[in-house]
Amino acid sequence: MVNSIHEECGVFGIYSDVTADVAVQTYLGLYALQHRGQEACGIVVNDKGVFSYHKDEGLVHDVFTREQLHKIGHGNIAVGHVRYSTTGAASRANIQPMVVRHMKGPLAIAHNGNLVNASELRHEYESRGGIFHSTNDSEVISYAITEMRLVMPSIEEAVEKAMEKLRGAYSLVIMSPKKLIAVRDPNGYRPLSLGKLGEQAFVIASETCAFDTIGAKFIRDVEPGEIVIIDEGGVRSIKTHVGKVKPSLCVFEYVYFARPDSVIAGSSVHKARLKAGEYLWEEYPVDADVVIGVPDSGLDAALGLSRASGIPYGVGFIKNRYVGRTFIQPTQTDRTDSVRIKLNALSGTVKDKRVILVDDSIVRGTTSRRIINLIREAGAKEIHVRVSSPPFKNPCFFGTDIDSRENLIACKMDLNGIRAQIGADTLGFLSIENVNRIAEGAGLTLCDACFSGNYNMSVPDELPKDKFEYKLT
Repeated sequence: MVNSIHEECGVFGIYSDVTADVAVQTYLGLYALQHRGQEACGIVVNDKGVFSYHKDEGLVHDVFTREQLHKIGHGNIAVGHVRYSTTGAASRANIQPMVVRHMKGPLAIAHNGNLVNASELRHEYESRGGIFHSTNDSEVISYAITEMRLVMPSIEEAVEKAMEKLRGAYSLVIMSPKKLIAVRDPNGYRPLSLGKLGEQAFVIASETCAFDTIGAKFIRDVEPGEIVIIDEGGVRSIKTHVGKVKPSLCVFEYVYFARPDSVIAGSSVHKARLKAGEYLWEEYPVDADVVIGVPDSGLDAALGLSRASGIPYGVGFIKNRYVGRTFIQPTQTDRTDSVRIKLNALSGTVKDKRVILVDDSIVRGTTSRRIINLIREAGAKEIHVRVSSPPFKNPCFFGTDIDSRENLIACKMDLNGIRAQIGADTLGFLSIENVNRIAEGAGLTLCDACFSGNYNMSVPDELPKDKFEYKLT
């Protein structure tokens, strides 16, 4: 468990009627989705059934040089992936897209989400002689699909059949020699959208911001349970699994994961965060002089609170965007130093003022305490912390990296205890009721199990990130 919530993965796919520079388009799409995964990335290009790929640890602009993009060449289909690991260690073997070869041809799979029954499925395949080269559940999905492909007449029918075995969260982009396929689990935990680029190409992406980056037009969301097939005949879909369960998109997509310029399920992420700030003010009004947000996902909620309260909005932090993320530092001392390097408080905004500080979440409380200390040292007279999500009290089994209750501060302390621990004058979390209202225009039920404990399917007692790792002695 770490100091802050980690991003999800991001997936991207493109199908063109003609041979094109699909690697570059995928590169740009992944660049827009970089916020969803910063450990590793990869691109697979399909040129008339021949797959070429490059993947490595690191950020998109570091992994893909101009020479690397040229090397994997042109084609008419490509898939890409940016990774943050929720199952399986951060290693080269786990970098996606997964590329598998079987007797009916190659297959590339990019996955965002987490299966709750990956252990059972992997044991089933291993007991029949299956050999796994990675420790993530995406390879389990590839086994389920290729097993069905051997007995089904088409890849899309194989996917349709494999979905009967898969439980949990999965938004997939799959590439066969002739087709690009998008798949979303029946609950629709993770977003997935369909777009069009010009007159000759269709695109699939985790978020609509990727369409904007390459000049594509958003068409619609992939429905929960839907399989979208793109090939030389155009776009069609299979909806056998649509409507089997009540859709439940992860509420944290609106609170934190998605970029504010994305639209998910018809609801603007930016507007949802503004709404969260408005609700925070309704629930926890306080006399103050300035409202500031913790970059980046706390900024929109802070602006919403400012507008609702009439208290001026101010820039409280300058963020150094050339520093690695705090949670990848190896020691506690390194993490402390990284917070100071990454964020610097603006004394001119907070000195001698009563400050409302808005953040998206509190996990362990250690990062919050350091951020509050920065504001104190900059001269703030009072610090009133408002959090645009409820307290985390339960693990997530669907892809958010919250795998244990033991390190969650809200499982150890009440509201006043947390307030004292982080050093705030007052503290308020958005209620579960109101976090479910921030995307009202979407007209859907949101998954809030990490806050409420109300899971919409049976889940294991625990789902450790390293469940497939082997310890050699």
